[in-house]
Amino acid sequence: MSQEVEQAPVVLDRVNGVCGELVLRRVGADFEIIANGVFLMDTRNGESERLMVDAAAERMPAGGRLLVGGLGVGFSLRAALDHPRVGEVVVVEREPTVIEWNRGPLRERHGNALADPRVRCVAADLLEWLPRSGQRFAGLCLDIDNGPDWTVTDGNATLYGDAGLDMLAGALAPGGVLAVWSAGASEPFAKRLETRFGAVEALPVSVPRGEPDVVYLTRNGVTSRVI
Repeated sequence: MSQEVEQAPVVLDRVNGVCGELVLRRVGADFEIIANGVFLMDTRNGESERLMVDAAAERMPAGGRLLVGGLGVGFSLRAALDHPRVGEVVVVEREPTVIEWNRGPLRERHGNALADPRVRCVAADLLEWLPRSGQRFAGLCLDIDNGPDWTVTDGNATLYGDAGLDMLAGALAPGGVLAVWSAGASEPFAKRLETRFGAVEALPVSVPRGEPDVVYLTRNGVTSRVI
């Protein structure tokens, strides 16, 4: 009886990033990103990231501009470019090294999405860039850190609080859609969304191990009870 042998990770790059140490490593055919010693993301699945973008795009006006907060390993950006309702895509990523990795070894996993002429990539902290930009979007898709309840970087927690939600509301066009990825259900965050926006939809996505990921969806200017 054969037994599958787990391959040892190979470190491809290790850098001091904006918010600490970042490591890119390869395990077999897949890539992993480790931040400050904590697993952050990999290229093994990406189903929940794609669902987040697809769900937002289906609910926003056709041809609208979509902002992707957090480049990650490029799954969300690829899904945005592949959706027929999405026009221009602005992706905001604060770690320049993550952008470099996506233009380098990670590009094979998303078809070199950053080279698409519809993409504008901004190397900045979303919390600082978005209110300064003065721009409004038909959709905001946020895959920042691990979601509202487990942030690797403390400052990211601000995004999921009341002040962060006010900022996001200001960047949405009337009727614009906000989609937020979370590494697990968060009732307190869902309640904050309901208080600020109105109707909230939670889409669970099964993962191979552990609790399901959850995508939260709401719309600017719509007020009703939680779905």
